[in-house]
Amino acid sequence: MMEFSELMDGVQRDGAAWTVTVSDDWLQGRTIYGGLAAAICLQATLREFTDLPPLRSAQFAFIGPATGRLRITPTALRRGKSTVFIGVELNGDDGLATRATFCFGAARNSALNYSAHDLQPPNAPEACPPFFEKAPSFLNFLQHLDGRLAGGALPFSGSKEPKMTLWLRHRDPALKPSLVSLLALADAPPPAALAMVTQVGPISTMTWAIDMLTDTVETRDGWWMIHTTADTAAGGYSSQAMTVWNAAGRPVMTSRQNVAMFM
Repeated sequence: MMEFSELMDGVQRDGAAWTVTVSDDWLQGRTIYGGLAAAICLQATLREFTDLPPLRSAQFAFIGPATGRLRITPTALRRGKSTVFIGVELNGDDGLATRATFCFGAARNSALNYSAHDLQPPNAPEACPPFFEKAPSFLNFLQHLDGRLAGGALPFSGSKEPKMTLWLRHRDPALKPSLVSLLALADAPPPAALAMVTQVGPISTMTWAIDMLTDTVETRDGWWMIHTTADTAAGGYSSQAMTVWNAAGRPVMTSRQNVAMFM
């Protein structure tokens, strides 16, 4: 097994691009999962451009499977007075796998200070039941994560409400909270629509868009709370909204996903 910190250290310069080889224990079926692809794109970007302001938003298109030796190419699209746009292509053995766009922006003085996402966590992680105990065997990457069910329904439980709230953290003992490691966690929960079905079937994230709500990525004991809820599920696709808080209930990230569901 390769720990997350070891995997990120393996992102190394190779000519005009960056490369990394991902071991099988990080696969979701025949590819790495979307959150890991996004994290690798961000890791290469932060190494390519060392003077970036804080990340404000990002968009990801998961175009094809990412396997074998991955090649990541970050490109500066535009650099303004306070913002920087970076485009990234991640290629695997089968060609283009992920295309990402990052928007970085420096903070400015503002008369506004408002948040609609402050939260009092309902239960401590230690008081919640394990979440990944009955995960399908082909989700290899879940062995690297610790998850607890804080609210909502389990996948494949036939619930009428497609929503779930989870505590998640990496099992890597050497890992400290960072934007890269958080990005890998934020895509780890199963689609909320899976709570409505009872039969296991394949899924694939098509697109993912995130907005960062803070410049400070820190939490206690590595735990992050993630709430996900499906807005629609029909025609083989589901659209869902997600929010991430740190262990103190401070909002850190919101995101939306479109997920293909073969069931």
